[in-house]
Amino acid sequence: MNRSQYKLLSIAMTIMLLVSMFYVGREAAAYVAGRNVSVEEERRCVVIDPGHGGEDPGKVGINGANEKDVNLQIARLVKMFLEKNDVEVVMTRDSDAGLNDPDVSNKKVQDMKRRIALIEEESPDLTVSIHQNSYPEEYVHGAQVFYYTGSTQGKRLAEIIQAQLVERADPGNRRQVKANDSYYLLKKTGVPIVIVECGFLSNREEAARLCTPEYQERVAWAIHMGILQYLNENVK
Repeated sequence: MNRSQYKLLSIAMTIMLLVSMFYVGREAAAYVAGRNVSVEEERRCVVIDPGHGGEDPGKVGINGANEKDVNLQIARLVKMFLEKNDVEVVMTRDSDAGLNDPDVSNKKVQDMKRRIALIEEESPDLTVSIHQNSYPEEYVHGAQVFYYTGSTQGKRLAEIIQAQLVERADPGNRRQVKANDSYYLLKKTGVPIVIVECGFLSNREEAARLCTPEYQERVAWAIHMGILQYLNENVK
């Protein structure tokens, strides 16, 4: 074998090795993310709903932070993490704007109805609505996930995300998932859905953490890991 042939063979072997490493890396990443499935798996769809927006600030934190802004920042991170795992993500909003018309008489009702209509139109595998909590007593803290009363799938999704939030964001959190039959979004949405209250803006320490990029990333990572685990348990 002359030098030219040897060089061509070396190049060919290098290319084959790189291709092999690429596919092994994809499989490994899928497994680590909790999706022990092949790369040919059917694409999954998730709706992420950052609560409030526009004229509706949501809760106003003890530090002056608007809930709508924290919701959107965390939601964008969840979207980024999920898309890196080949999950299609639809956001109900991706800017500081509500879904209502500016001149409508009941802005909140129209906003909620349009969020639900968007979810029903997309028919996703699941929906996660991201919010921040508040309470008159400052000592109250901790993330908590809500699901619709009687929804087996919603409860399972809530339990998985709650466990991930405790493990990856706030190990001292003792809150448990909670059923609810009055939240409009939970009542009117036909797909598995949960509301994630990421923490209390009325708690000074937690409000400060929720406004930092580092903690927002930890919360978003936990939510996305919970979503991946749920999807893996419910492979089509």
